Amino acid sequence: MAALTDLSFMYRWFKNCNLVRNLSEKYVFITGCDSGFGNLLARQLVDRGMKVLAACLTEEGAQKLQQDTSYQLQTILLDVTKTESIKAAAQWVRDQVGEQGLWALVNNAGVGLPSGPNEWLTKEDFVKVINVNLVGLIEVTLNMLPMVKKARGRVVNMSSSGGRVAVIGGGYCVSKFGVEAFSDSIRRELHFFGVKVSIIEPGNYRTSILGQETLQSRMKKLWDRLPQETRDSYGEEYFRVYTEKLANYMQLAHPKLSDVTNSMEHAVVSRSPRVRYNPGLDVKLLYLPLAKLPTSVTDFILSRYLPRPADSV
Repeated sequence: MAALTDLSFMYRWFKNCNLVRNLSEKYVFITGCDSGFGNLLARQLVDRGMKVLAACLTEEGAQKLQQDTSYQLQTILLDVTKTESIKAAAQWVRDQVGEQGLWALVNNAGVGLPSGPNEWLTKEDFVKVINVNLVGLIEVTLNMLPMVKKARGRVVNMSSSGGRVAVIGGGYCVSKFGVEAFSDSIRRELHFFGVKVSIIEPGNYRTSILGQETLQSRMKKLWDRLPQETRDSYGEEYFRVYTEKLANYMQLAHPKLSDVTNSMEHAVVSRSPRVRYNPGLDVKLLYLPLAKLPTSVTDFILSRYLPRPADSV
């Protein structure tokens, strides 16, 4: 048994160290580089010597990243919810990479809000999140695929532990389940072209995905716009406890973003990238086990976290 363990460790170590050659000649396109994972990954890949094409939502974010890095990084403004913006970015990338193609597409752009109990949200709340996290990711991928196929490169999609088990209402987990399905289907299709697809499923990390406004303020706005009948069915105590528990969960967010970007980097530079990466102890010890348990058991465990509504039976 010990020998098998040693062999397994050595095999995994070899795969992790087996890097792609000529990294300095390869182009990587990353979305969502204003801050968070995308911003840090862009810097790491520049340090690797790669040619980074960083897409930012804001002019301020693009300028700051450009100033802080080298000539090997170029920026472009991109709104992944707008087709014309995506097509313009795809043409720009095509002009940059030429005949060698695009080695890696990293779909990192994402939002987390609005989130909360599903009944407290509107269709527009769901659409706002799904358009960025899922529809935008799909459209960017479809526009970049010819270049990735030309390079026989890879696609790296940002999912979440929320793409394995739905721990909160709203469009976030819905979109991440969709990212998982899209990534799985396209991975099987692109295998025949020599293109690899990896999925990143991080746990609870401290990024700007939840915006600048305080969680308590956001939840209060959701609560205040509800019809009185809905508020009465949940009760003020439910609102208070739910908000308090959600705030406590967010405070536990891990600040070490490099756990995630190191996984993303491996997916870009390794000759043997993994299909799924699960950075974060909470993913390994909580979310993945919850996703694999019988549904009734998972429902029971997660229901212990939720407060009881006023009109509960």
